[in-house]
Amino acid sequence: MDAPGDLALVQRLVNTADLETGTDDLGDTDALAAWLASAGLASPGERFDEAGRERIVELREALRALLLANHGERPDRRAVTALDRAARLVIAFDAGGRARLAPADDGVDGVLGTVLAIVARAQADGSWQRLKACPGERCGWAFYDGSRNRSKARSYRARQR
Repeated sequence: MDAPGDLALVQRLVNTADLETGTDDLGDTDALAAWLASAGLASPGERFDEAGRERIVELREALRALLLANHGERPDRRAVTALDRAARLVIAFDAGGRARLAPADDGVDGVLGTVLAIVARAQADGSWQRLKACPGERCGWAFYDGSRNRSKARSYRARQR
């Protein structure tokens, strides 16, 4: 099930790496630029260097670790540290005077900030806890548990036992 609203972008980002098949939609800088443009996170034709690609991949894997924690695993301190390093957000106001989190910079920092602002909003509205990652070394797929009582996750864990 797809996550609601902007949270679907976080789900799509995490799922750019298919751990089961070993494929990575962000495998090189050209693939990264194409994916970011298709996701609306970069302008078509915008270029990224290898260091920027590595930062975005690090963010993706840190988010995957948080989604595993949403599925009952222990939070990964290294992932939280990586997210802290990536967080470059400011408070911006729209024309109506409403505050929102926004990226502090453009380019890679803008991509990281946009994604982390979505995470912060989802944590505030309660939808974040339903975005989870499938446990297991060769899975890690992000899914949204839209069941009324989050029974999908409980059923999955029961089957694994």
